[in-house]
Amino acid sequence: MKDSSVRIVSLIPSGTEILAALGLADAIVGRSHECDYPPEIQNRPICTAARLDSNASSSEIHNEVNNLLQSALSIYEINTEILEQLQPTHIVTQDQCDVCAVSLQEVEQAVANLIHTSPQIISLQPNLLQDVWHDIEQIGNTFEVDSVKVLENLEARVKICQQKIQGLSLTELPTVACIEWTDPLMVVGNWIPELVNLVGGQTLFSSPGKPSATLPWETVIASNPDVIVFMLCGWDLHRTRQEVHLLTQRSEWQQLHAVQTGRVYITDGNSYFNRPGPRLVDSLEILAEMLHPEIFDYGYKGTAWEPLLPEGVIPMPIG
Repeated sequence: MKDSSVRIVSLIPSGTEILAALGLADAIVGRSHECDYPPEIQNRPICTAARLDSNASSSEIHNEVNNLLQSALSIYEINTEILEQLQPTHIVTQDQCDVCAVSLQEVEQAVANLIHTSPQIISLQPNLLQDVWHDIEQIGNTFEVDSVKVLENLEARVKICQQKIQGLSLTELPTVACIEWTDPLMVVGNWIPELVNLVGGQTLFSSPGKPSATLPWETVIASNPDVIVFMLCGWDLHRTRQEVHLLTQRSEWQQLHAVQTGRVYITDGNSYFNRPGPRLVDSLEILAEMLHPEIFDYGYKGTAWEPLLPEGVIPMPIG
């Protein structure tokens, strides 16, 4: 980076991770309340807060989100006093999902009220892996940092996964249901179906690049997936483990093929799958471990994901 006077406020975790991957962590002077990676940025001032209680139940959070959006209120608020004090030259935000982070409109309104600075707004809107690569390149170009090596490394890791599954037959490609929310039941969209397909899975219920959608429980029962992966939005492994009981207590749960074969998994969705930044490639490798453990072992098991084995169910051999 040529200009040492650059002062960046990142209001979205994936943006913060992209900046850090490009060697720009030292230029970050402020962050959102959800920006927690890499660890060295956690001491930067927090510029946002949520208007809802993240400790509430899934259904309560869902209802509160809907109420806020219907009232034309953002789910998050920006502390303009802190923003003014930080005097940023650039603000990184997103225009992809009003539920995921501060909206672009909210950022534009906050910037309009600043007196001493007029920061440049960089808004990210990724739906697929290629969009994430574009975001990395865009941020690199904005700050005159070479993104080529970062992108080459990420793309090489994706190709390795693809090469290792090339010999698999169609019958060896499991059907996969990726769950984003439990009440109401929602399946993951955007980049996740693409990741599943890239590592030898057959995505159910959603298409690459399309938004997440609610799904009747009966549809899951009827499709009877080979694999079920919980990657709950905004929640870590511990909170996800607490939440899955909403589905595991259902009478039909133990009849599902994925349950009977021990192929139900919980993940740290907040750190990996929910964030369209460099760690989406980690997410790809995590999926590879879950879907094809006979081929892949990256060492994520136990920290980023783990199998969910319901009481009283003895997994049957796969195949």
